[in-house]
Amino acid sequence: MTISIGCDHAGFPYKDAIKEMLKSKKMEVIDFGAHSESSVDYPDFAHPTATFVEEGLANLGILLCGSGNGVAMTANKHNGVRAALCWTKELAELARLHNNANMICIPVRFVTEEEALEMVRTFIDTNFEGGRHERRVNKIKLNC
Repeated sequence: MTISIGCDHAGFPYKDAIKEMLKSKKMEVIDFGAHSESSVDYPDFAHPTATFVEEGLANLGILLCGSGNGVAMTANKHNGVRAALCWTKELAELARLHNNANMICIPVRFVTEEEALEMVRTFIDTNFEGGRHERRVNKIKLNC
């Protein structure tokens, strides 16, 4: 499995721990930055991370920023990307199970590093349930 990951300066402190956990699970991780806590603009990292998911070069994506909102809004501009803002493992599970989310957005200013790791583990280990949820997910994309 290939995972794309990106963050802004606020998300940087958790990124390496998440990458190490993913690599320990034998996953390929593509890191789009940021690479320090120096102030940056989140779209510069969210767009390439989401593009890899959009183009099928990554199975799933992870985005981290202070609130999670900016990266989620940015990622959701990409066709076929369903980026879910999650702050608990239960939301991460439901995002995959019911919404077939393919990106998780984590608000690092509101969760601990351990909670972030638990959310990522849950997100990756949960499969889409399909059924009645598939019909709903298929209605997300606009037909324009």
